[in-house]
Amino acid sequence: MDPILDLARPSILRNPYPSYDRMRETGPVFWHELLGSWVLTRHADCLAVLTDSNRFASDWRRAGEDIPAPLLSVQTLDPPEHTAIRHLLLDGFRAQDRRALHDDLEGQIADLLAELAGRPSFDLVGELAEPIALRFVTAFLGVPAPALDWFVPMSRTVVDGMDAGLWPEKHEPAVAARAQLAEYAGGWLADPPKDGLIAYVAEHAADSGVAETVLRNSLRAVLHAGYESASRLLGNAAAALLTTPGALAAFRATPATAVDELIRYDAPVQADARVCVTDTELGGVTMKAGDPVTLFLGAANHDPLRFDHPTELRLDRAPNPHLGFGRGAHACLGASMAIRLTGSVLGTLATDHPGARAVAEPEHRRNLTLRGLDRFEVCLRPDTGEEVRP
Repeated sequence: MDPILDLARPSILRNPYPSYDRMRETGPVFWHELLGSWVLTRHADCLAVLTDSNRFASDWRRAGEDIPAPLLSVQTLDPPEHTAIRHLLLDGFRAQDRRALHDDLEGQIADLLAELAGRPSFDLVGELAEPIALRFVTAFLGVPAPALDWFVPMSRTVVDGMDAGLWPEKHEPAVAARAQLAEYAGGWLADPPKDGLIAYVAEHAADSGVAETVLRNSLRAVLHAGYESASRLLGNAAAALLTTPGALAAFRATPATAVDELIRYDAPVQADARVCVTDTELGGVTMKAGDPVTLFLGAANHDPLRFDHPTELRLDRAPNPHLGFGRGAHACLGASMAIRLTGSVLGTLATDHPGARAVAEPEHRRNLTLRGLDRFEVCLRPDTGEEVRP
């Protein structure tokens, strides 16, 4: 049995956290031959790597590796190159009228849930999480949403490629999909909208010193990361609330802390990677310069040395120093969008549809780096024992 490959088995995919516990207890830092990487499972070790860009790089060129130009983005650069593009994007984020976007989002959520409430059941992933996430992220960017039937398969192919260390056949399709999304994002810069993040970036790009390739790739990353983070978090969080007795009602009482706990409990970002820049010691082992390091953030978020009763969903948990969206300079750019969207949807669900319930077990996608649902059939009406008709 391989502790990493076993995570893709359907029975473990539904709940990988006991397997993470066994890895942490057996050897919290270990070398995995197939991945060709050190694996970290403790919160303290993962946090140390995420916040130390001097020893652990996101930019693999610092360890002597080549990075193709299509991969150079805010996600793969380190300071000082990373600083310029991240500041440009963060300044653009701050310049947006987030209150107006949020108010518009609230109306869309209420309307969509009201429409779905008239159905006997519906797929929360395909009919709520994915379309509302794409609408929200593209509204923030200031561009029209692409067709779901084009964008979603493309986005999923990119996510599949994140597990190419285990399944190499997923690499080339992901490279092609990423290139198509980058070309799509490049069109925004050529003909920018009047409002939104794209408009801000286009206006300030010349003064930023950021190469056009990096700009295009980074906008692709914002679209993709924002959508995937938001849609997967919403699906995972809804599944946790609707399969845990009393959790939906508890959400109404603890909105300030509930979303952070849902992220900790079943985060979309389960793993991240860095490379050692210099020989170093961590977790009792010696790592050599050039060694890859894989951080199992899902395991870190269930580390009993950091969280009391980590297997329990405690919506009032505070403080909650989860690593669900990373930490440090490369913390997920889509985190704020994912948190805002999830809080809005679940808040409306808990308030307007308190009888919402699962009518089937959630089905998970076969992804290890990003965790998310493939399908989750739910009903917004309380179970009265009678047949529900449209």
